[in-house]
Amino acid sequence: MATSRSSRKRIRQSQTRNLRNREIKSAVKTGIKRFMTAVEAKDVEAAKKEFAAAVTGLDRAGTKRILHPNTVARRKSSMASKLNGLVSAGK
Repeated sequence: MATSRSSRKRIRQSQTRNLRNREIKSAVKTGIKRFMTAVEAKDVEAAKKEFAAAVTGLDRAGTKRILHPNTVARRKSSMASKLNGLVSAGK
């Protein structure tokens, strides 16, 4: 157990940050899953809507360094290519 005041404060801060980061990561994963569900159902309009929501969540997580910026870019690129494939297949 931590004994000094500063170490106890550090533990409190890290617990708070850990909880917040887990919530944000979970929300990002949920957004990506919703997008993938819409793509698998071949629903173009729903996929576009979910893509926008997922990208917003990814960008926020990347800005706050909860996810590495390269991870954010990779996931956005992958999702965009799936969306473009779905749109071009629908034409």
